[in-house]
Amino acid sequence: MDPDLSDTKSLQRGARIFINYCLSCHSAAYMRYNRLGKDLNIAENILKDNFMFGTDKPGDTMNVALRPADGEQFFGVAPPDLSVIARARGANWLYAYFMTFYSDPSRPFGVNNLQFKDVAMPHVLWELQGFQRPVYKTVTHKDGTITRVIESLETGKPGKFSAEEYEQTIYDLINFLVYLSEPAKLKREAIGVWVIIYLLVFLVVAYLLKKELWRDVE
Repeated sequence: MDPDLSDTKSLQRGARIFINYCLSCHSAAYMRYNRLGKDLNIAENILKDNFMFGTDKPGDTMNVALRPADGEQFFGVAPPDLSVIARARGANWLYAYFMTFYSDPSRPFGVNNLQFKDVAMPHVLWELQGFQRPVYKTVTHKDGTITRVIESLETGKPGKFSAEEYEQTIYDLINFLVYLSEPAKLKREAIGVWVIIYLLVFLVVAYLLKKELWRDVE
């Protein structure tokens, strides 16, 4: 996928998905709510009503009440902080991860993942995507052994969203995670556009000035 940090609406939607579905277990300790509101053009009253819960204040970091020890007890591993997950994993890896959960009764939460085999995390977006089931094919190896491997995933139990709606939701979520991993990039890209415009204008002015000066010389 190709993240677009200039798409503020996408970032806002991604922030809502993150807060509603991820923030209950995963913190984003490097981000403060008021920074989020400022960067994504979210008014403080909307921020408080729709992006903050409990006793959180605008100046607080995006932490969770779940203690690492409790998370490890529930899931087998403590849920990681997601502040810089996009820098660690990359946008394409994360997109594939959220798109490839599938039903697997052998796992504790009944799901597995093509991108992250034997993942400890439940499919928190199942109500939106539904459940996918694996389609297998047989592979014969050089030594004559035969194994079954997953060839593709197909819809098992539909969710609330169509495939297109779910893809857009995941795009928005990953877009937000990319922003979250490097908030300064948002302003840096905006400043970069103005710098390029300035340089282009300066180039035109310099060219016209050169022509004028050399006309006098000639």
